[in-house]
Amino acid sequence: MSQTPKVAVVTGASRGAGQGIATALGQHGCIVYVTGRSEKAGHAPLPGTIYETAAAVTAAGGQGIAVRVDHGDDEQTRALFDRVRAEQGHIDILVNNVAAIHDELTLPGRFWEKPLKLADIITVGIRSSYVASYHAAPMMVDRGQGLIVFTSGSGASHYVYGPGYGAHKVSQDKMAADMAVDLRDTGVTALSIWMGALRTGRLLQLIASDPAKYAYLEKMVETPEFTGHVIWALSQDPALADHAGQTLIGAELAEHYGLRDVGDRQPPSYRQSYGVAPLPQYDRIIR
Repeated sequence: MSQTPKVAVVTGASRGAGQGIATALGQHGCIVYVTGRSEKAGHAPLPGTIYETAAAVTAAGGQGIAVRVDHGDDEQTRALFDRVRAEQGHIDILVNNVAAIHDELTLPGRFWEKPLKLADIITVGIRSSYVASYHAAPMMVDRGQGLIVFTSGSGASHYVYGPGYGAHKVSQDKMAADMAVDLRDTGVTALSIWMGALRTGRLLQLIASDPAKYAYLEKMVETPEFTGHVIWALSQDPALADHAGQTLIGAELAEHYGLRDVGDRQPPSYRQSYGVAPLPQYDRIIR
């Protein structure tokens, strides 16, 4: 654990992946700003609030700070980073995780047969990640260091649930690649991480809806905290800059850093389980 706590912002951390990542960073002594809209139980179909996550971060050994942010509102996002600057003076890690995921996403049917609100992930998911990075980057560049992480998944490279979900995942990967070009020689690294199937309330709900169809996921799942430990290992890696702009598979990074999930499990990589890998980027730059 470093003597000076790292300052992190994890967006969309009321529950699920964000909650796990924030809690894991708390275990490493980080000051973690936990953002989301859920302030009271019952405000969302699934349990979890920003205050519960902040408390979990603190209980884990860090300092959790809950901030109610609607990431569809640019002014609220700007105010978040103004607060971080005022209270901490800097930010070390930004985890762009927030995404508008509706329950209807996993229902059968083609995109025009599902509710139009599934397109919300383009605003709170793609655009929100751009806006958060826009405000975090100057603070990092001023200090010559920092890590911007986009949480993503294999839906960037194959069909998962429909075009809205896929557009979000591939956009996370592409923003990491292109922001890394602009951040070159600043000391700040942007990258994307493919998470595996996460043992979250949403996934467990999905498995329960059709056990015969989804039982295979039980053998593949990662805990939500797993990615948080991977992000911490990256942030401490002297060779972090070598990963700039890359889309990395979390399970493979964990193996590289010697990390195991709960129960001494080594979650499988999508590369080995499905033969799926991140899409390549090319070196050509047009300005």
